[in-house]
Amino acid sequence: MKKDILTTADAAKLLGISVRTAQVLIEGGTIPSWKTPGGHRRVYHADVVALIDSRQPAAEAAPSAILIVVATSDRLPGYRAAAENAADFAIDYFDDVLAALVAIGSTQPHGILVDCTSGLNSEALLHSLAANKAIASTRIVAVGEEGAVPPDLSARISRAATPAAALAQLRGSVFAAEDSDFSDWGVAFPVSQDERRRLMAVERSGLLHSQNEESFDRLTWLAAQSLDAPIALLTLLTPTKQWFKSKIGLDMADTPRSWAFCNHTILQRDIFTVPDLSADPRFAANPAVAGEPGFRFYAGAPVLDDEGFIVGSLCVIDRKPRVIGEREAKTIRALAAVASDEVRLRSLDRKLRSATRTKR
Repeated sequence: MKKDILTTADAAKLLGISVRTAQVLIEGGTIPSWKTPGGHRRVYHADVVALIDSRQPAAEAAPSAILIVVATSDRLPGYRAAAENAADFAIDYFDDVLAALVAIGSTQPHGILVDCTSGLNSEALLHSLAANKAIASTRIVAVGEEGAVPPDLSARISRAATPAAALAQLRGSVFAAEDSDFSDWGVAFPVSQDERRRLMAVERSGLLHSQNEESFDRLTWLAAQSLDAPIALLTLLTPTKQWFKSKIGLDMADTPRSWAFCNHTILQRDIFTVPDLSADPRFAANPAVAGEPGFRFYAGAPVLDDEGFIVGSLCVIDRKPRVIGEREAKTIRALAAVASDEVRLRSLDRKLRSATRTKR
């Protein structure tokens, strides 16, 4: 039996957001709340569901890089394996249909994969998704044999035989041929297949060329201290520049993008490390490695916005080769996740301000 009264953590889980973001929504009055005698905020389940239902249609929202996979628990490993190298997407996996529907309502993803080969009540779910006008621009793929898609839904839902084929379909819907060809830029660095939409997300973030902010400066300071590294950066990658939103141990405000080790970090969802840059053919000729300041070690993790796009990275750099352990890698992942939360909070704040102005 579901709870009618929720804690902030319960509300965050239902909305598919961080507890801190839920606190902003609750304390700002977006979700009605009250305080218990002990001073803790409480909200009604119905008010949280109402907020999910009130979201603008996806057609009016910013494009998303988020995918939702719905399958039974025994089938999910196959989807995870197929998506191992799908760094262009932020993917959430669910074996609970209700939890998946809540996440779909709150994130309005680019695509939804529904497994139709096991015990999941897939036909009912597909009908529910097809009827949801709030996700009118979301691609829905049923994964299974011929007949997996009910005939009356064939115009709205496509079919794929395997998880890998479903992912390929969704990638094809995003990555137009010209999006993987950046030869006109004269670039000498790798780019994601969906680089143009990622760059749009960087612009939407509102962080480019913004003033220093203590919340980000704390994170770079913590990264430098925790890993005993002389340099820590929070970077944003534009078409031509690597711009530093926050920096420790480096005087310059930016570098040419071709110098950025973070070009490789933003191609994945996990930490990227290089023990000795001078011994790696991808970086040995980099001016920051071959000359001054003589960088040798790099470790970074991607920073994501609220739509699942990677806008930049949080990284540490050293002038001597080194290898980090799992504790240090976990630290970088955690700090990059906090940086992502900060980016999302700013996006949420802009949306709330815009909604307030619209109501007036």
